[in-house]
Amino acid sequence: MDSKVICFYLPQYYEFEENNKWWGKGFTEWTNVKKARSLYKNHYQPTIPLDKNYYCLENPDTFRWQANLAKKYGVYGFCFYEYYFGGGKYLMEKPLEVFLENKDIDINFCLCWANHTWSRTWTGEEKDILMAVRYDEEETTLHAYFDYLLRFFKDDRYILIDNKPLYIIYVPEQIPDLRKFKELFNKWAIEAGFDGIVFVSQNNEVAMNRSNYRDIIDYSIVYEPNFSIREFRDYISNKQFCAAMTNYPRMFADKVIKKIRKTIIKKETDNLSIIDYDCVWRKIIKRDYGTELWPCGFVKVDTTPRKGAFGIVTKWNTPEKFGTYMRKLIKKNSSTSFFFIMAWNEWGEGAYLEPDEKNRYEYLEALKKATND
Repeated sequence: MDSKVICFYLPQYYEFEENNKWWGKGFTEWTNVKKARSLYKNHYQPTIPLDKNYYCLENPDTFRWQANLAKKYGVYGFCFYEYYFGGGKYLMEKPLEVFLENKDIDINFCLCWANHTWSRTWTGEEKDILMAVRYDEEETTLHAYFDYLLRFFKDDRYILIDNKPLYIIYVPEQIPDLRKFKELFNKWAIEAGFDGIVFVSQNNEVAMNRSNYRDIIDYSIVYEPNFSIREFRDYISNKQFCAAMTNYPRMFADKVIKKIRKTIIKKETDNLSIIDYDCVWRKIIKRDYGTELWPCGFVKVDTTPRKGAFGIVTKWNTPEKFGTYMRKLIKKNSSTSFFFIMAWNEWGEGAYLEPDEKNRYEYLEALKKATND
């Protein structure tokens, strides 16, 4: 089966000035991972990378190891998050530049502009802004950003569709004049020898409202498990649903709502949400993606390294289940160009394919089997 699996990839595994200032000297993603603690019986925390491989992304050998591992187990490419804040300001750009400079790192890739404001969400202080994204740029400054991306677009490993670079935007609806943004990028891409840009959204707002963006955004990734969890919660809080329930005795209505909630949210102890892995995956597989939505699977989720008792944890997940669900998703959508996975190395959110001390290579082996069937 010729399925092209792309894994989202977080570059926050090295020390840089801003993180030292905001979170303390020496902070990397591993800082949160190492300090995580088990919050209930059999809760696997802290997670430990296999052989305690707390790697640094300033070392190109790390990328070589990751690329070889990913390709061996059926990953077509990485989708690197890149962080541009406007006005020529970038964060976490060093790993991407290390990757770009070392042409022998043999794996396909694309970029996702993670255009969201940074705040202290990990500590529950969303209003404490660390770095905001600016959109009030002159065209010349925006062109400079495009030129920065162009270095990556021209790389032989960059993923193209019909001679168009695949460019993902995390929250495109935040761009004030998205249509103008697209026109400029297409113009500059054509001037650089491409046939334009393939614009893709990662944010679920666009996927849920495709008709509003169809002539601007070419494809939307149904980003999981966020999409299915939100879809479910939206359903049980829908005004029409709640109004319908008022036609029944309150005790009966409460029982119905409670029963529906339990199909996904098995337990909420204080602020911790424990999510049914199987229920979310069933929704993912059942969904009709059509031609404009790209499916996205997920390994598992545990955001407690970042958010502690305010986190979300998927429970009842196993490598075998992951492989089975990925195989079903790919088989059902065999004509789809790309399948995305959350994620290659989101250790702080518990979403990683990389081997750990508990499961070793089992999730990778499950993916390989799913893509080969």
